Amino acid sequence: MNRVVAQGTFDILHPGHVHYLREAKAMGEQLHVIIARANNVTHKPDPVVPGAQRVEMVEALDPVDHARLGDPEDIFVPIEEIEPSVIALGHDQHHDIEKLEAQLADRGIGCTVERVSGREAGDNELLSSGRIIDKILAERS
Repeated sequence: MNRVVAQGTFDILHPGHVHYLREAKAMGEQLHVIIARANNVTHKPDPVVPGAQRVEMVEALDPVDHARLGDPEDIFVPIEEIEPSVIALGHDQHHDIEKLEAQLADRGIGCTVERVSGREAGDNELLSSGRIIDKILAERS
């Protein structure tokens, strides 16, 4: 079975997330999504939506076969358990592909790392959870 892993925070779902997950699913037969735990999110503000709710929402999306929270301490644990053929990164995720491939190799995880394309925002479309939050705060204040 050709498994693909996608990962992210998925705080407030938007069309950019759907685009990412559709492209990731097209890379294999089965899509596993690892949802970042709040304590592992270090590159942006903590998620607003609780982890279990983010898992439930992502798992309900058509391209997703399995979704789960990441490990609280080691981001590679679920990847080792899933044994993917491909790790699909979002177009704007902060991971360095070469560094990630080296870390995977050090742990004996034999998979490729691919980056999906970005999605162009249409009129009045918000493709960022942060931008959605900002707009809500601006309009409701």
